[in-house]
Amino acid sequence: IGKEKFHKSQHWGYCNNVAMLVGEDKPGIGGEPLPGQKLKPEYSVFPKGMGSDAPAWVAFDKQVLSFDAYFEEEVPDKNQELYRIRHCKIYFYLEDDTIQVIEPHVKNSGITQGTIVRRHRIPLPPPHEDQFYTIDHFNINIEVILYARRYKIIDCDQFTKNFLRKMGVRLNPPADRPDDPYTKERQKILDSMKPLHPYERIDTLKQFLEHDGQVLRFFCVWDDPESMFHDPRELVLHYYLSDDTIDIKEIIPVNSGRDTVPLFLRRDKLPKYAPTGLYQPGTITSRTVLNVFGKLVGNRGRYILDNRKTGAVHQEFYRDSDLKIGAVINVWGRKIILCDCDEFTKEYYRTKYGIEDFTPVTYKASPPPKPEKTFPPYTGFGSEEDSLCSCRGLLPKPPQKDFKKFMEKDRSGMESNILRFLAKLITDSPIDKDRKFIISYFLSDDTISVFEQVQQNTGILGGKFLERGRVKKPGQELFKSEPSEYFKAQDLFVGARVRFHGHNFLLVDADEYTFNYMEKHANEFSMADIGVILKKLKDIAEPRSREIRQVFAAADPEHTKVIEYEPFRNLIVSITDGAFSEHEIITLGRCYSVREEYEMDLHFLLAVAQEQLKKNSFENFEQLSAVLVYNDREKCGVLPHEICRTICKSFKLPLADDDLQALLTMFEDDHKQVEYKKFVDGLNWRENQIPAFQTIKVPLK
Repeated sequence: IGKEKFHKSQHWGYCNNVAMLVGEDKPGIGGEPLPGQKLKPEYSVFPKGMGSDAPAWVAFDKQVLSFDAYFEEEVPDKNQELYRIRHCKIYFYLEDDTIQVIEPHVKNSGITQGTIVRRHRIPLPPPHEDQFYTIDHFNINIEVILYARRYKIIDCDQFTKNFLRKMGVRLNPPADRPDDPYTKERQKILDSMKPLHPYERIDTLKQFLEHDGQVLRFFCVWDDPESMFHDPRELVLHYYLSDDTIDIKEIIPVNSGRDTVPLFLRRDKLPKYAPTGLYQPGTITSRTVLNVFGKLVGNRGRYILDNRKTGAVHQEFYRDSDLKIGAVINVWGRKIILCDCDEFTKEYYRTKYGIEDFTPVTYKASPPPKPEKTFPPYTGFGSEEDSLCSCRGLLPKPPQKDFKKFMEKDRSGMESNILRFLAKLITDSPIDKDRKFIISYFLSDDTISVFEQVQQNTGILGGKFLERGRVKKPGQELFKSEPSEYFKAQDLFVGARVRFHGHNFLLVDADEYTFNYMEKHANEFSMADIGVILKKLKDIAEPRSREIRQVFAAADPEHTKVIEYEPFRNLIVSITDGAFSEHEIITLGRCYSVREEYEMDLHFLLAVAQEQLKKNSFENFEQLSAVLVYNDREKCGVLPHEICRTICKSFKLPLADDDLQALLTMFEDDHKQVEYKKFVDGLNWRENQIPAFQTIKVPLK
């Protein structure tokens, strides 16, 4: 705290007959003062060693002493005032001993106020102008001279008092704050003055703060009598709760022939229509003024505000209590009926006024039914959908496809979303009876393609039999207005007879994916819904339960409670008399079948897998192992079954999914985790090649 600051004034001296700029208080050799030199003693209130060793700009950062002061300013050439008292603030910055003087702004003072002395170090008045003001020069009830202007310090803030006391300064008692005579005289005049125009304050802030942004909305109708066709005009009325104003907008129908205007009625208070008509201008005023003297005193009147508003004309405006469904309001001579309102308005009236009946008023007849569009019959050029689009608008657009269905049912990973059936031709030709076809139904766009299996020594070339596309159901008129019906996924099942472009097919079988998909989506395929099939079977087979038991007992003489599929199928056909399709019987058999787990030799599976990899020249075993190690975050040597399967699929391993699943299962540990290092080593036909297929130890069941 006890820091000292000295101004090092400079003067010219001579050293070895050479003029040099030296400090005035710089001592001579050995610290002895020079002739005629007066050294200023270094004094401090605090002894050395006390206080902080931090520099001043750190120790006193943002610490400012504030003093209240005033100075007198002469006012020449003015009779009203000879001098003026100007109050100001003196700020002393402890970090660098700078001083700033600021005069607070006074309303209507006519003087440029603000910063009087900018912040800097101020020198002392003569004869000590070589020194600067320090903290030791300030106290209460003293005078300081800053650039020939005398400031009287009258008080300071609490922080300044505490700081000066710590510095060891004995504070003087505060001085009185003198008033400016001219300012005091002006204040007396202002206090005695009264406004010439009476003023009445109306406070609407509370209503605005409570209801700002809350608007009541009514749907209205105005039957314009001057309209040529007397058609009703639909309007929307907005009542603003913040200031009780109303605006009205008109709903202009398309092609009505009316000009579009922003507002039917601009936002303002809506007056109620007076019985005598509209008031003349000047009749309604916001205040009532009385002339006390009239014309008695030199044609000069004295006016006062009439608080009782004698003879005032009060105009009523529409309030929220006047608006309700079914009410008729007068909007500047136009009778407007309130027909309905929105939910916020209903809740507002239900809460505030307890109204529960909000039955809307019907003001227009229901629109007539739209005439049914009739389209011309199909001409045969292009597709039916494309021809139909040219009839729906002047600008023909291409037919839109079901993109959402395409994204949901498109091939995704192991889900092909293709139903495949094995079919035969229904014909009497001995050549065509043995032909086999694969019918594929694509669920993404409901298209069908037919391929014929190649059979040796038949004389028939296999391959593509029917190009992929949608197939119409037979028996439909070609040139008609209605769109044609196409085969859907529900029309294809085992045992179904379908006709594609004149060729009759019998679906005799399906692949495993098709059966699983149809059973999984049983709500779409009734032929694969086991619940519907059992209910249907119960109604037929319940009277013949004894006969069914006998057939089961005869087919199972060893009482294993299991019979073959063929006797089961023949029994269902015999008791249903053809009421069940082949697909329904297969669904029953699949539901109650005994699924045996086949035990496969590991070496046999690895030999088959290596043979497939070798034929397809797959050698990326190091990369496959690196990806598996990377996914093993815990470095425990095992990974979940599905992660290994996904990684193998990303490398496009030329293995069937069933074989891959079986191999991964055989390399699982007790926790159903795949030991991927052993799995990759087993597939590596370069380093761990298995010789020709070894003998299967356990025969297939």
